[in-house]
Amino acid sequence: MKEIVKTLLALLAGNLLLAFSVSAFVLPYDILSGGVAGIAVLVKPFTSISENTIITVLVISLFLVGWAFLGKKFAVTTIMSSILYPAYLLLLDNHLQPVEVDPLLASVFGGLIAGAGIGLVMKVGASTGGMDIPPLILQKYLGFDLGKSVMAIDALTVIAGLWIYDLQHVLIGLIYVYASGIMISKALTFGLVESMSVQIITEKNEELLPLIQEKMERGVTLIHAEGGYLHQQNNVLLVVISKHQYQSLVNLIREIDPSAFVIISDVKEVQGNGFTYGTRI
Repeated sequence: MKEIVKTLLALLAGNLLLAFSVSAFVLPYDILSGGVAGIAVLVKPFTSISENTIITVLVISLFLVGWAFLGKKFAVTTIMSSILYPAYLLLLDNHLQPVEVDPLLASVFGGLIAGAGIGLVMKVGASTGGMDIPPLILQKYLGFDLGKSVMAIDALTVIAGLWIYDLQHVLIGLIYVYASGIMISKALTFGLVESMSVQIITEKNEELLPLIQEKMERGVTLIHAEGGYLHQQNNVLLVVISKHQYQSLVNLIREIDPSAFVIISDVKEVQGNGFTYGTRI
């Protein structure tokens, strides 16, 4: 029940943020956003149909296409977004006052807000529907990379604006897409422990290993390795730590072996004891 409530709240909030971005920034400033809203902006000069109506028709049509090609599981996770998003747009269109800012600021903040909404929905394993559906179909039937397909379709939608709008509109649209992409990534990793992967090459493994386990309270993995020049056998110590432990680990390594060779990498997510299963971080 807790997971169901969490998913429902994410869908409600995520679609509201996406609809707000479209209603407050994309449509008033004709921003080529790359999604169904971007398509609505593209066809706006050729029809008297309102943009909200175009978006609603596209969302429902794409949902039906997705249901036909991607199955019932897709339909269950997407149907709420296909209802909520057009409903929010209609509500905001009737009550929201236009936000008067520079078009460049509109593209940046509109993209950030949209990205936060999309990322919130994706974080609970659901979909916002719309133009996410063609890439999902391409992935299922042709094996295309999902991320690259999404970027390619968004880019094509924005670049198509050159036939209708000027270069400034296209560049502003690309800024919106870029800002949205950044925020989606941030939203998907929000709340995760910021971690680092550290590989330590030292001749004092036996001294350093127990100290890391005792003082840092972190597990250590031994990776058997061989030097490429002298072909000497040795073990590489692999340890994953939270970022606030970094300086303590560096000080510990310097104390035991100042000449140790240390490789440090940022880690986006860690699943396991000490990081995600309720124990100390």
